[in-house]
Amino acid sequence: MSILEGALLGILQGLAEFLPISSSGHLNLFQALLHIELENQLLFNILLHVGTLVAVAVVFWKDWIDMLLHPIKNRTLLLLFIASLPALAAKILFDDLLDYAESHISLLGICFLITGLMLVLTQCLSRRQEAKGTAKDRVGIPEALVMGCLQAVGMLPGISRSGSTIFGGVCARVNREAAAKFSFMMSAPAIVGSLLVEGKDALEAGVSFTGDWPAILVGMVLAAVVGYLSIRFFLKLIANAKLEGFALYVTLVGVIVILLHTLGIITDAPVADATLALLGSIA
Repeated sequence: MSILEGALLGILQGLAEFLPISSSGHLNLFQALLHIELENQLLFNILLHVGTLVAVAVVFWKDWIDMLLHPIKNRTLLLLFIASLPALAAKILFDDLLDYAESHISLLGICFLITGLMLVLTQCLSRRQEAKGTAKDRVGIPEALVMGCLQAVGMLPGISRSGSTIFGGVCARVNREAAAKFSFMMSAPAIVGSLLVEGKDALEAGVSFTGDWPAILVGMVLAAVVGYLSIRFFLKLIANAKLEGFALYVTLVGVIVILLHTLGIITDAPVADATLALLGSIA
């Protein structure tokens, strides 16, 4: 992988992680289009997510310090833990299927379409709640749990993690500003957990990115810088933003991905025997 390709993927990660358009979906799509072959695609994508983790830490540094110094008075740390449980359960129960989805794009287009639908529903629900004055300005335990369940759904490439969790917050009657802030903070434990799990598996398997590290480091730095700007932009935008524009974009991307896959322009990676056996047993 060249440094230019690493830079492009880092910029994509920084933009798409916090805008509701799916960073993992865009990474997988562009890796397929550019024919980038890596020994461990999932671990590489997580390393790019580490760049955006830095952005979350910088933007919300006051919140992180306050919750760490006052873990009882400030309930955010507890809420983040609760919100992380559904994704942890999904990772334990469906690890092989999630790995399959990460490295294959058969369902990528459909997942983009699902993201578009969730954004439209988010817009409709938030407008109705604003009109009735029923939207809450803070996240509690039930709301954190709902957003956590939607974060588990957002583990599928093509389904936006931020889009799905904001949708979950709005479904739980949290206003979009509060849902967006909590959604961005939810990414921190998710990224750290994924890095620990996949990093451990990669070390045990002897995975090496020899020759790709310069490109990976450039990608991580750009993901952090662009991610910081994206958070600042979207937090200002979310209060009055019309999500239909994002919904239209991901819907078009979904249709294009389906067409490209149907025409054979982008293809899936070979399916491992173990994964085939697992899918067969489920079917």
